[in-house]
Amino acid sequence: MKKAWWKEAVVYQIYPRSYMDSNGDGVGDIPGIISKLDYIKSLGVDIIWLCPVYESPNDDNGYDISDYRKISEEFGGDPAFDELLEKIHGKGLKLVMDLVVNHSSDEHEWFEESRKSKDSPYRDYYFWKPGKDNGPPNNWTSFFSGSTWEYDSRTDEYFLHLFTKKQPDLNWENPKVRQEIYDVVDYWFKRGIDGFRMDVISLISKQLEFEDASNPENYEETIKTRYANGPRIHEFLQEMNKEVLSKYDIMTVGEGPGIDLDNALFYVDDSRDELNMVFHFDHMFIDNGPGGKYDPIEMNFIRFKEVFSQWDERLKGKGWGSIFLGNHDFSRMVSRFGSDSEFRVESSKMLAMLLLSMRGTVYVYQGDEIGMTNVAFPQITDYNDVETLNSWKEAEERGEDMNAFMKLVHKQSRDNARTPMQWDSSQNAGFSSGTPWIKVNPNYEEINVADQEPDSDSILNFYRKMIAFRKNNPCLVYGDYQDLAPQHPSLFAFRRWDEDSESLVLLNFSSTELMADINVDFDKFEIAISNMDEGADPKLLLPWQGILLKRIN
Repeated sequence: MKKAWWKEAVVYQIYPRSYMDSNGDGVGDIPGIISKLDYIKSLGVDIIWLCPVYESPNDDNGYDISDYRKISEEFGGDPAFDELLEKIHGKGLKLVMDLVVNHSSDEHEWFEESRKSKDSPYRDYYFWKPGKDNGPPNNWTSFFSGSTWEYDSRTDEYFLHLFTKKQPDLNWENPKVRQEIYDVVDYWFKRGIDGFRMDVISLISKQLEFEDASNPENYEETIKTRYANGPRIHEFLQEMNKEVLSKYDIMTVGEGPGIDLDNALFYVDDSRDELNMVFHFDHMFIDNGPGGKYDPIEMNFIRFKEVFSQWDERLKGKGWGSIFLGNHDFSRMVSRFGSDSEFRVESSKMLAMLLLSMRGTVYVYQGDEIGMTNVAFPQITDYNDVETLNSWKEAEERGEDMNAFMKLVHKQSRDNARTPMQWDSSQNAGFSSGTPWIKVNPNYEEINVADQEPDSDSILNFYRKMIAFRKNNPCLVYGDYQDLAPQHPSLFAFRRWDEDSESLVLLNFSSTELMADINVDFDKFEIAISNMDEGADPKLLLPWQGILLKRIN
């Protein structure tokens, strides 16, 4: 298998607004990140992925960009960014930024010009359509609720926005738009960054017939049949690769709603020159019902394991995968896949073992390394996330039981992952001397970096241990993968091996003891890492125990 620095990397994702506030305005910023670089380096990670810090009205917290070449003053401006990049490289780390080019902000100069008249030279930078039957051009629904079309009285037409009405979709059919975007990409590579995470990149090619969705209420079906993987998607990505990406030693990862086992290799097969890897969501949408995250179903653990096996098999030897269990768009990892109350410490460590034992580039989201949990704010007014607030409004309009819906918000809101990083037990968790832009999770006095630093058994130090172990055992990066108990309802047991070594990973995804009844000669292995001091018998796993064994050579 072809080796690459980005394949061997562990990526640390930072949501800047919530990481560290240096000036007391309540918003995390770039100088705040600079002040924590020693901490980030101490984790053993290789790459920092920075969520958007560009100029933005912040309708969707920076994913609505009004100037692609300017760092927002709210985050410290361009001088702070240049210092950050220099210091990241000085510590032997790399920086990956967000590229958000499915849509811009409606306050971007392109859109402000586009909406002025039908004759504007920027008109076809976006999608404009006349209405139909006194309403929008079709029945498509936005990712953030409501129609994907917004009426503009100035020209008596509607514009397309798959996300909020302040995020109009860019028209990639227009070669001028594509060239503008390639110029932006080139600009940032010339400034010295090391790669891009490309936001919802699978949506950039539109089905120009704009046919109605057959069942707009079915979230996943509509994404796959109407929004994602459009007819020119691979042409556009190959062109971007040829025009810009191929000229630099960089890393690309595409966020891929609608990307599945059937089409993944079109994006990441080495021979196609498109992207290095994608984020798929087969495991992250596993408890979504037909109506999406606010229509939840019970998680199928056997299916969860199957997703890892199927994707590993599909990409093996041809492409490369991304391994993650959370980010800024999902609930906290331990609250979702672990046990965030009684077994929070054990299950946080066990999930770290899962992440760091899989084939693919590993992504760790800020705060997961200390076991941060979901938050249950008492009032909807405590929430900031546009998706949460729109879903709440729609539920109210439908006449739903809002007490029951509030429980769904507690479980599903993206703000679960956006509460401020918990640095210590002082006011505001050490995040800010001012009033944070969003409330701090009240459990910061029990869960914070300062308390975990000196504790050798902490979640934080377990992450460091697992990252170091992965670095010293290439078979966990490049080696083969096999699920040893695919039908077991609560045991995740798998082996990783190459020609030089072999490891076994045993994970108990339950709050009861279980026998690891698998066809393995345990006498040929020794325990390398366990997430608990007690329970050193790999055949009997304690609740939420994770054990990594290495073959005795």
